[in-house]
Amino acid sequence: MNPHDLPPATGWTLARRAERMNPSVIREILKVTERPGIISFAGGLPSPRTFPVDAFAAACQQVLRDDGQGALQYAASEGYRPLREAVAQLLPWPVDPEQVLITTGSQQGLDLVAKVLVDNGSRVLVETPTYLGALQAFAPMEPEVVGVACDDQGVDVADLAARRGGARFLYVLPNFQNPTGRTMGESRRQALVQTARELALPLVEDNPYGDLWFDAPPPAPLAARHPEGVIYLGSFSKVLAPGLRLGYLVAPPHVMPKLLQAKQAADLHSPGFNQRMVAQMLQGGFLDRHVPTIRALYKAQRDAMLAALEREMRGLDVRWNAPDGGMFLWARLPEGLDATVLLPRAVERGVAFVPGAAFHAGTPDARTLRLSFVTASEQQIATGVAALAATIRANLPGAPC
Repeated sequence: MNPHDLPPATGWTLARRAERMNPSVIREILKVTERPGIISFAGGLPSPRTFPVDAFAAACQQVLRDDGQGALQYAASEGYRPLREAVAQLLPWPVDPEQVLITTGSQQGLDLVAKVLVDNGSRVLVETPTYLGALQAFAPMEPEVVGVACDDQGVDVADLAARRGGARFLYVLPNFQNPTGRTMGESRRQALVQTARELALPLVEDNPYGDLWFDAPPPAPLAARHPEGVIYLGSFSKVLAPGLRLGYLVAPPHVMPKLLQAKQAADLHSPGFNQRMVAQMLQGGFLDRHVPTIRALYKAQRDAMLAALEREMRGLDVRWNAPDGGMFLWARLPEGLDATVLLPRAVERGVAFVPGAAFHAGTPDARTLRLSFVTASEQQIATGVAALAATIRANLPGAPC
C-alpha cells in the first residue's frame, strides 16, 4: 500500500521517507525457515552454542550486588564510562574513550551515521554487493546509493575514484564481509586509504566479524591507518550475544557531537544494565579465552560446508569461495538459474538460503546466493547442501520435469 493511500477517515498520513522503508528480505526468509524440518543457511545469526551463559549469570549477580540501583537507572547517552574505556583499550590503534559511543547494536550505528551525514539526494558509495542492513538504514534518508565495483579483495580503487562524485562517504566491510565472506588484503587496504585521502572521501568501516578469523587475524583496520577520516563500527553480538543489543562506534572528535545528539533523540541511551554486564565480563581477559572457542567451532563448520559443496556440486557449474573467517560464503549458480526463483523450490526440499540480489545497490546478479555455515550442525550441513544440489540439478535448463 502506498503510504498516501491510507483510508482518509483514519487521519493518518505517512511521511514520504516511509516509502523508502522495506522489510528485510532475510527476516522474511527466516519466517519460512521456522517451519519444522527446514535446514537454514539463510540467517546471519551466531550459533547459540557460543553464548557464555554461565559468565553472563555471574556478571549479572556481580552487577546487581555491586550497584544494582545504578545499573537499573537511566544512564549517560555516550555509554557506561568503564565500557567505553574497555572498548578503547581493545582497539589496535590509540583511541580516546571520548571518541567511543555505545550503540544499541552496530545497526543503530549505521542509522546514526545516515541521520548525521546523509541528506536527500546525497551520494553514498557501497561495495558490490554490500550488507543489506546498511542499505535499509540509509534508505529513509533518501540518498543516491551507488555500488562500487569489487573483486575478491574488495573495493576496486580505480572505480571508486570514478564514482566519487561528491559522495558523503564509502561504506565498507573489510573483514569477512557480509554477504560474500571476502577479506580485504593489506595492499588493497593501503591503496583504499591512500585513495580516500586523495579524494577527501570519508570512510565508514563496519567490523562485526573481525575477531572471527580462523587461521590468522586480518590486517589492521582502515581506521588504524586513517583515524581522522574513518567512522568505525563494532559489535558485541558476534563475540558475546546478539540479544544484548550492544555495539559501538568510534568517530573523529569533530563528528562525535552530532552522532551523540542523534543517539539522544533515538533512545536516550543503550541498556545500562547490559553495558555494565559486558564491562564486568571484559575484565580479566575474558574475550581472549572465549573467542578462540567460537573460531574453532566456526572453522569446523566452514570446513564441513566446503567439503559438502565439493562432494555434492560435482558436475555442476557452481562456484563458491572459501572465507578465512566470519559466518558466510558466497556462491554463484549455473547459467540460466535465478536464486530468488530457486529459493521456494529449495525450501520444498528442506533447505533455505538468501538470494544474493537483495545485497546489491544497483543491478543485481540474480545467480548469486549467500550461505551461512554457523548455526547448522555438520550433519545438517551435509544434508542441506545435498538438498541444495538436488534442487539445482532439477532446475537446470533442459532438466526433465
